[in-house]
Amino acid sequence: MEPLRVSSSSRTSGVAGAIAGVIREHQSVEVQAIGAGAVNQALKAIILAKQFLQQEGVQIAFTAVLVDTEVDGNVKTAIKFIIQPRK
Repeated sequence: MEPLRVSSSSRTSGVAGAIAGVIREHQSVEVQAIGAGAVNQALKAIILAKQFLQQEGVQIAFTAVLVDTEVDGNVKTAIKFIIQPRK
């Protein structure tokens, strides 16, 4: 599955809903962000998704890793958040 890509203009609630939906369906989701604004929106969305899922009794945790990705022919470093239910 391709990671969800977040930009600085992404709607936090929309991304949070997507994260929660993918967790419900696939038990794991990756969120990718490039730049400070995008990372900020991604983290806020992860926190909001955590609140959504806690209401259903699902606890999540994430790990962050640096990855190189190609954007318009240029290699950029992104932060990839790997989100999974906590065991």
